[in-house]
This record gives sequence, C-alpha cells and structure tokens, in this order.
Amino acid sequence: MSKSFSFDVVSEFEQSEMNNAVDQTAREIQTRYDFQGTGSKISYDKENQTIELESNSELKLETITEVLESKFFKRGLNLKHLDKTAEVIQSGMAYKKTLNLVQGLDQDKAKKITKFIRDKYPKVKTQIQGEEVRVMSASKDDLQQVMSLLKASDLDMPLSFTNFR
Repeated sequence: MSKSFSFDVVSEFEQSEMNNAVDQTAREIQTRYDFQGTGSKISYDKENQTIELESNSELKLETITEVLESKFFKRGLNLKHLDKTAEVIQSGMAYKKTLNLVQGLDQDKAKKITKFIRDKYPKVKTQIQGEEVRVMSASKDDLQQVMSLLKASDLDMPLSFTNFR
C-alpha cells in the first residue's frame, strides 16, 4: 500500500502580519517630514477586510500606498492581496481611498488552479474543498514541483500552501 502525500493551496494571509504592516505604515507616516500637517492616516478594518487611507492630496495617498507595499514586502505578504482599483473620493480638502483585501478562492479560481496543475502534472490529483484546493500525489517530489510551478506562475491571485502531509 503506497503512502499518499498532500498539501492545500489557499489564498489567505496572517492577520497579525497585516496588522503589523498597517501599524508600521502608520508609524512611518507620523514620523516622515513630508507627511507633517497633512492629516494623513491609515486604518485596517478586520471585519470588512479593507484598509482605509486618508490625506490632503492624491499624491500623498499614492505615497502611503507605496509605503504600505514596502511593508507588505518586508513582512512577507503577497502584494496581490491588495486590490488598488478603488476610486479616490474627495470631500472638501480630504482625499480618501479604500483598498480591499483579496482573500479566499472562489469556484472559478479553484477550477483554474486545478486545470493548471492537471495540464502540467497529470499524475497529481487535485480536489476542490470549499475555498482551498487539495493537491495529492504518491511522490513528494511531484508535490514540490507543483508548488514551484504555482509560485512561478503568473496567476492573478495570491497563493499560499498549508497542511503538508
């Protein structure tokens, strides 16, 4: 009887790392000279999975976003978790922007991942389980190659791997 190995492909991030990235960005905004007196601030809403940016100009909002991206990179968070397509809202002298956080695999994304894996590695079995994709094989080497393939691929979603068995 051969032993089967598996892992799960998910699209999620560590809440604590997200908190730390936003907190570090907020601290940098408070101490940087170019943000003094601009009313710039950043906040993270865990419940709605959004990050709120506020400042007195669109240029400052872009700069805050760049600082946040650098903190993401340093904390090991995937930049694909940030959905920066939201429009800037202006009210008086304040500019606001809401960045949505992308997390979870819907059915279409999960099917795309399974098809991608099956095309490259027909011996590897895949199974969609809610918001994750279970990848199974008798060979650990095949699973490691699948992980490398998914990391190197240009899929439009942030992926991480859990439950190595």
